[in-house]
Amino acid sequence: MNKSDGHQHPLTKMIAEINSIFAEIGFVFADGPEVETEHYNFDRLNVPKDHPSRDMQDTFWFKEKDVSEPTVLRTHTSPVQARYMETHKDNLPIKMICPGKVFRNEATDATHEAQFHQLEGLQIGEGVSLGHLKGVIEYFFERFLGGDVEVRFRPGFFPFVEPGVEVDMKLLSGDSHLKGKWIEIMGAGMVHPNVLRDSGIDAEKYSGFAFGMGIDRLAVMKYGINDVRDLYTGDLRFVNQF
Repeated sequence: MNKSDGHQHPLTKMIAEINSIFAEIGFVFADGPEVETEHYNFDRLNVPKDHPSRDMQDTFWFKEKDVSEPTVLRTHTSPVQARYMETHKDNLPIKMICPGKVFRNEATDATHEAQFHQLEGLQIGEGVSLGHLKGVIEYFFERFLGGDVEVRFRPGFFPFVEPGVEVDMKLLSGDSHLKGKWIEIMGAGMVHPNVLRDSGIDAEKYSGFAFGMGIDRLAVMKYGINDVRDLYTGDLRFVNQF
């Protein structure tokens, strides 16, 4: 490659790699709007009306005069899952991922940005369990990090799943700086029956899991980046390392 040739940004490379790994086990890519309605960003995901995530401190809201209904910059990629379930409720089972940009109204530091990239995954079918979730996560991280991985679940709460779990991962082999350390990597759980029913899916017959993690955090894990803000500065001295 000549010095004048361009190359992909590390986030672009990672998203392509993520899509490729999940495609190996039958997951398809889905996308959705970054400007989202309150209905899909919160209501359709079983988020209570008084949940603190709806506050101005956490969410970028559009002024009412500018939109026909309450509208936000999406705070997660979960609305893509809600939309996908609605349009594919008659074509089950479902296996999809939706990497994309999300926005939070919060202060920035070395581990937080007001905009960042998130990866969500969803599988729905008959007999889907947390065991399937564990297998999918282990497969992804073993391929993504290049070594054997151990995954453990801890109880957690998220409005759109029941039960919910916090997921930790430990890399058992390979030469990564992560080897031998337990690292909290994502929130996940079984899709709440209310979310299934609101999508037109029979919650008595079908079950599913959902998970979400930060792609920026994956960059920190994979490449040892010290400050996630470096991913967004456009500084070629940083980007050209990849």
